Amino acid sequence: MDRQLVRSSNIRSVGYDPAIMILEIEFHSGNIYQYLSVPENVYQGLLQASSKGSYFQTYIKEHFSFRQVR
Repeated sequence: MDRQLVRSSNIRSVGYDPAIMILEIEFHSGNIYQYLSVPENVYQGLLQASSKGSYFQTYIKEHFSFRQVR
């Protein structure tokens, strides 16, 4: 999945596949996670958030199933 670099102290890049509703996040640690069944508006909200880490903590982390890719 293609990801775009973002400005964040915690998140390095973000990608989204609307066909299967998977949000992929690469952290500065090098870990990559895919979050499942994420609506596109949540992805767009992450991209537009002034603090991507806070948005992630509030709207994504505890709300969607995930799998670690790397």
